[in-house]
Amino acid sequence: MSDLTWAYEDFAEGSTIELGSKIVTAAEIIDFAGQFDPQPMHLDEEAGKASILGGLSASGWHTCAMFMRMFCDGLLLDSTSQGAPGIDYVKWKKPVLAGNELRAKAVIIAKRVSKSRPNLGFVTMRSELFNQNGDSVFELQNTGMFLTRGMAGAK
Repeated sequence: MSDLTWAYEDFAEGSTIELGSKIVTAAEIIDFAGQFDPQPMHLDEEAGKASILGGLSASGWHTCAMFMRMFCDGLLLDSTSQGAPGIDYVKWKKPVLAGNELRAKAVIIAKRVSKSRPNLGFVTMRSELFNQNGDSVFELQNTGMFLTRGMAGAK
């Protein structure tokens, strides 16, 4: 773990971390919905068009899962992450439709060292997904736990 890019000390309040992009396909929307959220607007293009969403739309939970993959690939898998105690909020702001290209970013809004474990820090982030038009379609705020750089190699 000692050669990872992101440890607690590497996060600066106010900084932005770009987390990459992804194109959402109809097949993945339907597959996720079939397994986890089988509402018509997530399973069928015509049902999606007939809904207020305007087309085949990813489930909000699918949007969370896509964000989490981007968050892992863009940050967490190259960090001293020790998980998170929870999520402050999640907002699904606009429909995510088949063919959308999503771009993710996280902004560091606060950080502090644990009082009981000085080798551990808490980093609060506000993350967003934007579609190809620059519209914010998803927002999430949570606090992650990261080891300090000196403790990253310790067991």
